[in-house]
Amino acid sequence: MVNVKEVPADVFIEELAKYLKDNVGVVRPPTWALFVKTSPTKERVPNSTDWWYVRAASILRKLYVSGKPVGVGTLRNVYGGLKRRGSAPPHFRRSGSSVIRHILHQLEAAGLVVRVGKEGRTLTPKGMSLMDYVASEVFKKLVELRPELSKYG
Repeated sequence: MVNVKEVPADVFIEELAKYLKDNVGVVRPPTWALFVKTSPTKERVPNSTDWWYVRAASILRKLYVSGKPVGVGTLRNVYGGLKRRGSAPPHFRRSGSSVIRHILHQLEAAGLVVRVGKEGRTLTPKGMSLMDYVASEVFKKLVELRPELSKYG
């Protein structure tokens, strides 16, 4: 059985974002999502109108790959970056926590993520099966494009 770690991350996240948008009714961007920057390192809001679903899919993948509870602070570090400060050297800045927190709350309401005390959040069995299902679908599409990959599945 193919799992999330065995398919390309960018293709997997794109497919999972489509699945979240079409099938999981709880995950949807709030009204303020059109006007918010995702990090102090960014100059503008995201260009894509579906960026909320892509970020939710990315967070789910991070939780899957980690295998242990992950908190909002850790995810802020993951999505942070270097803040350019003109002629001064750049410094690392953590991303905003509001977007991450709202997405995690929505994923909890959908039953894909569960809170583990004060340690953070981890995937539920329903979330794990969804991730493995999407990974197998992505692998099937990749095999259709490149039949020589079928020996790996």
